[in-house]
Amino acid sequence: MDGSESRLIRSGTPEFRRTTVALAAAGFSTFAVLYSVQPLLPIFSEDFGVSPAESSLALSLPCALLAVALLVVSPLSEVFGRKPVMLASLFASAALTIVAALMPGWHGFLALRALAGLAASGLPAVAMAYLSEEMDTRAIGLSMGLLVGGNALGGMTGRLIAGVFADHAPWRLGIGVIGALALLAALAFWRALPPARNFTAHPMRWREVPATFGQHFRDAGLPWLFAEPFLLMGGFVCIYNYIGFRLLEPPFSLSQTAIGAIFVVYLAGTASSTVTGEIASRLGRRRVLWLAITTGLVGILMTLSDNLLVVIGGIVVVTVGFFGAHSVASSWVGRRALRDRAQASSIYLCLYYLGSSVLGTAGGWAFAHGGWPGVVAFVGGLYGIALAIALRLARLAPLPQAGP
Repeated sequence: MDGSESRLIRSGTPEFRRTTVALAAAGFSTFAVLYSVQPLLPIFSEDFGVSPAESSLALSLPCALLAVALLVVSPLSEVFGRKPVMLASLFASAALTIVAALMPGWHGFLALRALAGLAASGLPAVAMAYLSEEMDTRAIGLSMGLLVGGNALGGMTGRLIAGVFADHAPWRLGIGVIGALALLAALAFWRALPPARNFTAHPMRWREVPATFGQHFRDAGLPWLFAEPFLLMGGFVCIYNYIGFRLLEPPFSLSQTAIGAIFVVYLAGTASSTVTGEIASRLGRRRVLWLAITTGLVGILMTLSDNLLVVIGGIVVVTVGFFGAHSVASSWVGRRALRDRAQASSIYLCLYYLGSSVLGTAGGWAFAHGGWPGVVAFVGGLYGIALAIALRLARLAPLPQAGP
């Protein structure tokens, strides 16, 4: 065992537990801040007098700015270090969320939401790079799954708190509570995350940055892996963006609290990401990715039912499939990119959040013109393309250093 291998974090060790707790808290904070507004889109549409597609800007705009900022923040972490960049991101996004809750006008609220998304960009790609550098090969799948699970838990909790507050108190109070929880998560991250042992800071030559990004597009597999989050996240966000509009209307006529409670199914995403990540580490990512996407596609079709239990079951299946596929694809990027992993991770997540922004808002056009069947047709098409890409990736020859 050489020196670099002895510094890697192995599963079951105290360092592994500290790292996974810290990054799960960070993922919780980021996704709670970003997605807490999702069940509130019908309320924004009514309170601010905007269309469903315009109300989705409260989610799409911060995701778009986050996506673009990832391409800049990731190289910065090569200079200032992984933990300092992630820590600044967590504290800034939490503070901006609290301020946004106090903003009375629609455009001011959107501006602060956009800034919170910009601040949140320091966490996602850098966390993936940290795990790729610090974790033992046999621990990377589980640790990435736990990170994605923290994302799922944060998304669920943020949506649930916002939905309950919307029925029983001013919705702004719910957003403020989420900002306070995000601050607590940032403190937990600060105390728990071990310092990097396999990272060396170096000056960034900005003229070389385009080349470091470009090299990943010359790989036979990475460009296809980068396409997956755009399609999968875009479709997944469409389901969650507009299902609230459908469930408020007959034959369901649910309350905001009941709609918020449906987001408890994110617990299924937490379990799915961890379990699927572990299975993929054992059986190979190429054997698991297409199955996870197919699972999501089945769930999408189930939401066409007029039976509430079947619709909720469909949302559960979509959530399981999406988080499983995301866990597999994100860890695959970390293993396939043999150099400049932070940049590879930032490309992946840039497209992930662009899918959330661009396709999430485009789904509003499908909803306006075709109702819920229009959303299902739109999202089903996205997942069909993602499935075709996954089947292509299943035939891809692995790199000897990267594993299956």
